[in-house]
Amino acid sequence: MKLAVSACLLGEKVRFDGGHKKDDFVTKQISKYASFVSFCPEALAFGTPRPSLRIISDGENEKIISNKTGDDLTAAMVDVSNAEIEKIKQSDLTGIIFKSRSPSCGMMSAKKYLENGFNDGKTDGIFMKMCREHFPLLPMEEEGRLQDAWLRENFMMQLFAYDSIEKLKENSCDMNSLVKFHTKNKFLLQAKNEKLYRELGNIVANHETLPFSELFENYEQKFKLIISKKSSFKKNRNVLEHMAGFFKKDLSKVEKEVVHEHIKEYADKLVPIIVPLSTIKLFAQKYNTTYLLDQTFLEPYPKELALRSSIDSSK
Repeated sequence: MKLAVSACLLGEKVRFDGGHKKDDFVTKQISKYASFVSFCPEALAFGTPRPSLRIISDGENEKIISNKTGDDLTAAMVDVSNAEIEKIKQSDLTGIIFKSRSPSCGMMSAKKYLENGFNDGKTDGIFMKMCREHFPLLPMEEEGRLQDAWLRENFMMQLFAYDSIEKLKENSCDMNSLVKFHTKNKFLLQAKNEKLYRELGNIVANHETLPFSELFENYEQKFKLIISKKSSFKKNRNVLEHMAGFFKKDLSKVEKEVVHEHIKEYADKLVPIIVPLSTIKLFAQKYNTTYLLDQTFLEPYPKELALRSSIDSSK
């Protein structure tokens, strides 16, 4: 898959002070599974090094101002941002990772100020806000938020799920392959949003007998919306209990106790989700429960990322 990433996070010296903010998770972990398209609208518009910028708000509009001269640089920033967006559109991206707190790239983490100089809270950077408008369903995060184990796990799950439906589309998908795709993603989707999952099921059922091209377009849009939702202890517990029900008649009394104890310990925030998941996978293998073993939720991304090994990966 291919990700657009703020250039400074890749180690490029494009910061206003001529430095970088190389991020290890991006460059050492994500890089094993993705290639990168770098971007930095500030460097393109104003060079490196350059005077720092700030966002000024008058209550309705926001503009980019040079901290050195006070000049309004909004038009130049917007022009370059539009060019970067066109580059991104040609790149068949799976997602975007932005630099936090940047006046161009921050995700509700860029400081904004009133014209009198007082702090007016936080907002999206100019470029980031434009990306939200152009790519509403594309997975997006900033490296600062990815320090949170829960946001990191959800983002990586979203990235790989987004990539999976893009690959499905590329491989001349038909109704049979779509049904298989929907079936294997059942628990992943339920862990995101049960109501939307049921709506997705109605699309697959095709009661309106839509042409497949139209049906798939509807499915794709709804699928990408669902995977953008965040998981929770409660939703994950419901899914774990549902999964355990597939082999409950095969389990001995002791095995049943083990499964439900591990699920309860997860719900009580005593163990990470990898514990009940590993137990469920073990018994699914023992009793050859193929339906469960095929589920994406058991391994939604490469296990080497180890994102489910912390209790903090759930909230």
